[in-house]
Amino acid sequence: MTVTRKTVLVVGATGSIGRLVVEEAIRQGYAVRALVRNPSRAGQLSSQAQVVLGDVTRPETLSDAVDGIDAVVFTLGSDGAGKVGAENVDYGGVRNVLRALGPRTVRIALMTSIGVTNRTGSYNRSTESHDWKRRSERLVRASGMPYTIVRPGWFDYNSPNEHKLVLLQGDERQAGNSSDGVIARRQIAEVLVQSLGSDQALRKTFELVAIKGPAPDDFDALFAPLDADPPGALDGVRDNPNQPLEEEPKRVRDDLNAMLAQRTAASH
Repeated sequence: MTVTRKTVLVVGATGSIGRLVVEEAIRQGYAVRALVRNPSRAGQLSSQAQVVLGDVTRPETLSDAVDGIDAVVFTLGSDGAGKVGAENVDYGGVRNVLRALGPRTVRIALMTSIGVTNRTGSYNRSTESHDWKRRSERLVRASGMPYTIVRPGWFDYNSPNEHKLVLLQGDERQAGNSSDGVIARRQIAEVLVQSLGSDQALRKTFELVAIKGPAPDDFDALFAPLDADPPGALDGVRDNPNQPLEEEPKRVRDDLNAMLAQRTAASH
């Protein structure tokens, strides 16, 4: 009997986390499709990945990327691109891929950031990156898709003996530096891909850091104690309600309403 492998689309595939997600998904037996904007960067990806050209800021280029997929891992990052980049990539990229999917249901793993609910820190005031990443989380929750949202700590600030994973909720670590928590890039990729096949990770939002100790080998046991986001909620469980929907830009509220309408149409 032939068993068809599930196909996962990696959005942000040539980034520092995305490349590792591609490798990890292949290792775990997925058929991997890598969304690449610049074909010159595709050479750094595994030859086992299917490269598809597209730009998350141009919705008309995404239909081939999402055709026939079973899952999506978002590792988008607009670092250094300021407020416009944060809106167009961190948020707009997620919105455009979800729109391209239409009524189809796929499993989603979205990477945002620890401290994403911190609106008053200097980083968010200058870039609005946290606000736009949080809005992308809200779109995923509103989509009705089965999802996991991962908010990693500081990439590769961990010591060689810091691989014991700790999953937190409520986004309470907001110092804006590595004291918030550290995590290896490779472990971020592993958690994102592991979440795709875990019922214990469904509809859960968490911060991901590592402390001294060995890496886990049972990810269901890691995900299981977490609380799921409340049904119909736009924010993660125990998140600070400091970004009221009624104060959001009209274009953001319109996007959420469109996503909710798309979900309603898909259920009929």
